[in-house]
Amino acid sequence: MKLWAGRFSKEVDKKTNDFNSSISFDSRMYKEDIEGSIAHATMLGKCGIIFGDESEAIVKGLEGILSDIESGKLEIDPNAEDIHTFIEGELTERLGQTGKRLHTARSRNDQVAVDIRLYLKKETVAVKGQLKELVSVLCNKAEQYSTAVMPGYTHLQRAQPITFGHHLMAYAEMLLRDIDRLDCAYKHMDEMPLGCGALATTTYPIDRTVTASLLGFSGICQNSLDGVSDRDFCMELASALSIVMVHLSRFSEEIIMWCSWEFKFVELDDAFSTGSSIMPQKKNPDIAELVRGKSGRVFGDLMTLLTVMKGIALAYNKDMQEDKEAIFDAIDTVKMCLTAFTPMIETMKVLPDNMRKAAAKGFINATDCADYLVKKGMPFRDAYKATGTLVALCIEKETTLEELPLEEYKKICETFDEGVYDAISLENCVNGRNVIGGPASENVRAQAKRVREYIQTK
Repeated sequence: MKLWAGRFSKEVDKKTNDFNSSISFDSRMYKEDIEGSIAHATMLGKCGIIFGDESEAIVKGLEGILSDIESGKLEIDPNAEDIHTFIEGELTERLGQTGKRLHTARSRNDQVAVDIRLYLKKETVAVKGQLKELVSVLCNKAEQYSTAVMPGYTHLQRAQPITFGHHLMAYAEMLLRDIDRLDCAYKHMDEMPLGCGALATTTYPIDRTVTASLLGFSGICQNSLDGVSDRDFCMELASALSIVMVHLSRFSEEIIMWCSWEFKFVELDDAFSTGSSIMPQKKNPDIAELVRGKSGRVFGDLMTLLTVMKGIALAYNKDMQEDKEAIFDAIDTVKMCLTAFTPMIETMKVLPDNMRKAAAKGFINATDCADYLVKKGMPFRDAYKATGTLVALCIEKETTLEELPLEEYKKICETFDEGVYDAISLENCVNGRNVIGGPASENVRAQAKRVREYIQTK
C-alpha cells in the first residue's frame, strides 16, 4: 500500500509506478532507514507522544526486520515504492495498529533526508580509510626510493633531477587535501534533519536533540525548509570524490607512461596487468587505464547533482530522488578504483637504474651548471647562456655534461674548473636542494614521516 493512498481513488498506472519507484537503488539504505526509525520511535516514547510499551514494541519489531533482512530470511520487495514504504509496511504487518504509530510526527521528506545523511557519513569514513591506506603505501615507497634519482618534468620534457620518492610524495600531499575535503563534506552532512517534517516541523512536542544524540549527529538542522531540501552535502561529497579521481587519473597517466618500453621506470605486477588476445608480448596497464577512464563517470555524477539541484524551489521536490543514484555511483566508483589502485602501487616493481639513465641523458643538471658559475660571481643570464652553449655542444658531440672534458668547458668559459663535476653530479644536484619541500633524500624521508603521523590523527 502507498503511504499516500488515501487521497487517490484508483491505483497508479504500473508504468508510472515503475518510473516513480526508487526501491531499486534506495534499498541499500535499509539499515540506515531502520536506525532512523528506531531513534524516532525511542524519542516518541520518551516524549510521551506514544506509549512506552508501543515505543518498545516498535523498536523490537524494527530490530527483528533488520535481523531478518541481514540473515536473508526477509527479502526486500522490488515492487515496493521505496525502502521506507517497504519497512513501514513490514512493521505494520508484524505489529498491526502499533506499527502504524511509527510515522507520528515524521514525514517521508525528513526520513529520506536522515537516511541519506546516515549512509553517506559511513561511506565517507570508508573512502577516507582507503585514501589513508594509499597515502601510507606512498610514504613507504617514498622512503624506500628517497635516493632513486629520476628526471623531473615540465611540459613532459626532462627538466631537473628529483627522486622517485619526491615524486610519490607529491601525490601523497594531493591525497591529504582530498582527505581534508572529505572531512569538510562530513561536517556538513553531520546535522540531523528528523523533526523538520515535510517542511514546517510538527505540532507534536518532539525533542530533536534526543534523536540526534541517538543517531550520533553532532547537531540538528536549524531550519526545517533547509533540512528537507538541502543536498549541498551530496554535491560537496561528489566534488571531493571528483577531485580524488582527478588525482588518481593523473597518477594513472604517469603509471601508464612509466611502464611503457619508452620509459620503463616501473613494472606492474602480473596481478594488475593483462595481456593481448593477439600480441603475446603485451603486458597492458589495464587497471591504471580503467581508473583514468572511470574518472569521467564520477565527474558526470557531480554534474548530475548540480543540474538536478540548480532550479528547485524550496522545499522538497521529486527531482531530488535523482540525488541517490548519482552519489551512490560516485562513491562506488571511487571505492572500487582505490581497491584496485592501492595494491597496484604497493606491488609495482621500481627500476631505479632506468630512471638514473634517463636523468643522465636529459641535461637536467644544466641549471646546476649555471648556478655553479653564478656562485663564482657570474651574472645568472651570462651563466645561462654559457651553459646553453655547452648543452648544444654536448648534443653535437653526442655526450653529456658529466662526460664532457674540462678543456671543452674552458673553451666556453674560463671560470670552469674541476669543481664543476661535483656541482653537476645528479646526486649532488638532488641533495643540494634541501630547502623544505625539495627533493633531497633527507627531505623526502622527513616528509613521509610527517605525512604518516598526520594521517594517524585523521
